[in-house]
Amino acid sequence: MKVSVVIVNYNTSEQLKDCLNNLLSQGIELEIIVVDNASSDDSVEMVRTNFPNVKLVEAKENKGLAHGSNLGLEVATGDYVLYLGSDAYPEKGVIDGMVEFMDKNINIGISTCKLVLRNGSLDMDAHRGFPTPWASLTHFTKLNSLFPKSKFFNQYFLGYEDFTRPHEIDLCISHFMMVRKKVFDRVGRWDEDFFVFGEDVDFCYRVKKAGWKIMYLPQFTAIHYKGVSVGIRKESQDISKASSETKVRMKRSTTDAMKLFYRKHYSGVYPKIIQSLVFLGIDLLSKLRNTF
Repeated sequence: MKVSVVIVNYNTSEQLKDCLNNLLSQGIELEIIVVDNASSDDSVEMVRTNFPNVKLVEAKENKGLAHGSNLGLEVATGDYVLYLGSDAYPEKGVIDGMVEFMDKNINIGISTCKLVLRNGSLDMDAHRGFPTPWASLTHFTKLNSLFPKSKFFNQYFLGYEDFTRPHEIDLCISHFMMVRKKVFDRVGRWDEDFFVFGEDVDFCYRVKKAGWKIMYLPQFTAIHYKGVSVGIRKESQDISKASSETKVRMKRSTTDAMKLFYRKHYSGVYPKIIQSLVFLGIDLLSKLRNTF
C-alpha cells in the first residue's frame, strides 16, 4: 500500500461522510483509516453502514488529537501517511501528485498543499514558521498583517515567500499533512502531551531538527472548512456542532499548547527575561480568549 489516510474524528459525522466520499472519488488505491475519538454523534454507525471497507478504530475515550493520530499510525501500512481533517477535501490528483513529488525528492519528510477556506482565502496555518518569541509577538500584535510581505515582520506565516511555487516551510497543520512513514522511525510518534493544538508544531519541529525538509506544494489544492470539531473557529462556527463544554476546553487548549511547546523546545534557548515575558504574554492571551 502506497498511502494510508488517517482521519481523526470527533462529532463531525456530516463532514466525515463528505470527506470519505471525496477520498473514494479520487480514483486511486488508498488505505483509509478513521479513528473516532469517542464521538457522541452517529459517526461510528455512519462509517460502519456506508463505508464497510474503511478501517475504523474506536477510541474508548477522547484523549486528544495526538493520541488519535498515534492510534491511526499503529494500523497504517502505507509508505506515506496522510493526516487529513474530517473537514478537508483534496481535489482529484492531489494525493497521487504529492506522492510522486515526494518519491522524486527523498529528503522531504513532510509535504502539504495549498489549503483554501470556504470563503476562498488561503488557510495560512498550512504555511507557517516556528513560533519564536519575535514571530509570535509580531503575529499577536498584528504587525505581520500590516507588513504581510516582510521577512522581518511576518515570520509567523512566512508571507515573504512566493506562494505560487513549491518551497520549504517550517510547519503545517495536521489537517493536511503527508508524512513519509520512515520519518516516524527517526523522530518518534506524536507527543500525546498535546491534547489538541500544537501537536503539529511539535512534530514538525522534531522532523526539521532531524534533517528532513517540509514542503509547501501550491500546485495541489484542498478545501478546508477548518475547526468544525472544536467550534471556536470563525470559519466554521455556523456548521460546527461542538458543545459549550468542548468550546471552553478548546480555548484553554490553545494557550496550554503554547506553554508546552515553549517549555519543551525553547527552554534555555532564550534569556530568562524573554521566557518570562513570553509566558506573561501567553497568560494574558489565555485570559482574553476565555473572556470573550
